[in-house]
Amino acid sequence: MTTVDINARSASKPIREKGADSITAPTGGGLGRWFRELGWRHLVGAGFGFFAIFPFLFVLSASLNPTDTLSQQTLIPRTFSLRHYRWLFNHPEEAPFPRWLWNTVSIALCAAALTVFLAAFAAYAISRMRFKGRKPGLMFLLISNMFPGIGMATAIYLLAIDLGDIWKPLGPGYKLIVILVYLGGALGGNVWLMKSFFDTLPMELDESAKVDGASHARIYFQIIIPLARPILATIFFFSFISAFNEYVLASVLLNGEPNNYTMAFGIQQFVAGRESRWGPFAAAAIIAGVPIMIVFQFVQKFLVSGLTAGAVKG
Repeated sequence: MTTVDINARSASKPIREKGADSITAPTGGGLGRWFRELGWRHLVGAGFGFFAIFPFLFVLSASLNPTDTLSQQTLIPRTFSLRHYRWLFNHPEEAPFPRWLWNTVSIALCAAALTVFLAAFAAYAISRMRFKGRKPGLMFLLISNMFPGIGMATAIYLLAIDLGDIWKPLGPGYKLIVILVYLGGALGGNVWLMKSFFDTLPMELDESAKVDGASHARIYFQIIIPLARPILATIFFFSFISAFNEYVLASVLLNGEPNNYTMAFGIQQFVAGRESRWGPFAAAAIIAGVPIMIVFQFVQKFLVSGLTAGAVKG
């Protein structure tokens, strides 16, 4: 057999790709097979999604229902009305809701900004410098976060009374003392989180900057801080939410003049007495979510990288 005949026979046979025998064509099964392999996952995801969004839909429905009761509340109200929203802004003598909203936003913004500012300084020093008492200080910060705020409420209130005798804005009824209390409670865990992120930044950055004559302050503000924007934004966002929603310490330190209440403490008064006003309570809860959504829009692009920052030390 000549070479030409062999080549002709080889060309007439179908060419099989490597591994073609191990590939099986998809078989039928229809909707049943799709549900067993993939559909049940969509069903579970939809169930959890509805479970998560149901409270919001119910509160939204209650805020649009013209009645003040939840006894006959349905997920979709029979009639819609904005009377509860109008009532919140048109009856400051009964419930100074705009003042409560301003108090809450200002306290949360100040507490979150100060938390980020001080935690970044502390985390940089602990991560980059070696000094006596460094490890005990870290452990103290960690242990201080193990105690709930409600367990320290009495001690904090008595301390605020003594501080108010020295300087009145540090006493109960003023926003400054609330900001300082929130700041102290948030520093421990945030310092640990930010330190873990700073540990992932290579020391070669600092060393090369020092060779060029940069000081610690210049390294911190011009090199470290720009690289740490994801973790800074993450800590700011969660510190803002924590201060915005806090109730126990705000009720202890701001109890008295209604104009000094925060949102969480103020709207609780709607349902604290015998005549509960669930309509205004639901409307206030919906409005309270707007500032958090606005802050989220500014920091959302940093959240994913910030949440995973420091998870694995390189």
